[in-house]
Amino acid sequence: MDLEIEGNVALCTAASSGLGLASAKSLARDGAHVALCGRTQERIDAARTAVDDVGDGEVLAVEADITDADHVEAFVEQTVDRFGGIDHVVTSAGGVPPGRFDDMETSDWYDAYDMLVMSVVWTLNATTSFLRESDAGTVVAITSRSVEEVIDNLVLSNAVRRGVIGLVQTLSRELAPDVRVNAVLPGAHETARIENLIEEAVERGEFADYEEGYQDWGADVPLGRVGQPRELGDVVAFLSSERASYVTGTSVPVDGGSIRG
Repeated sequence: MDLEIEGNVALCTAASSGLGLASAKSLARDGAHVALCGRTQERIDAARTAVDDVGDGEVLAVEADITDADHVEAFVEQTVDRFGGIDHVVTSAGGVPPGRFDDMETSDWYDAYDMLVMSVVWTLNATTSFLRESDAGTVVAITSRSVEEVIDNLVLSNAVRRGVIGLVQTLSRELAPDVRVNAVLPGAHETARIENLIEEAVERGEFADYEEGYQDWGADVPLGRVGQPRELGDVVAFLSSERASYVTGTSVPVDGGSIRG
């Protein structure tokens, strides 16, 4: 399927690893130029190589902290200087600390809000004018299935991420018809974070080996397994494309059927 995004410019935040990187790679496979950012130079260099290896477009990789508004603005400026504009924005963020309500300090809530919500606000503040100028302007926010169904021991994610969904639904109306705005709600995918959690559980003796831990993570998923990062990335690329030209203001679960309801 031709997504008709060849030569378009996609800006992806927090895309040096995990689902952000998977999304950047899917966009690159379909011919987009990709700008991505991350917090460490080592990961940025590796991500640049990974994205460059799968597509024919150009790749810009910038060291930036998405919890710092100045860093976000500088990342956007470098992208526009390099490519002349922006057609697609994909927002991603690292995970926030797990825990119950009684475990959290006030500072944890503010940090989570900056990471999960304000990073999106700052990114869109800096990119909206370019998206409006594009003939193909889109936003896809990577959030979590926790915005639909709370997950035990993840109070910060459960509560704070829902602000992004309110923003997506509002902007899908305010920016229409020039820009489409959607969200994806990933369940468990075999990213480095999940791999580390399984390996730590093996070390604690909870599983005999990695394969047993992997199977346990997928046991409650109707499709019987955790997702592969590309499966999420390909949905992001589709929502960014002309193939999804009548889709806006929606939240698409990519969770193997985990959400009940």
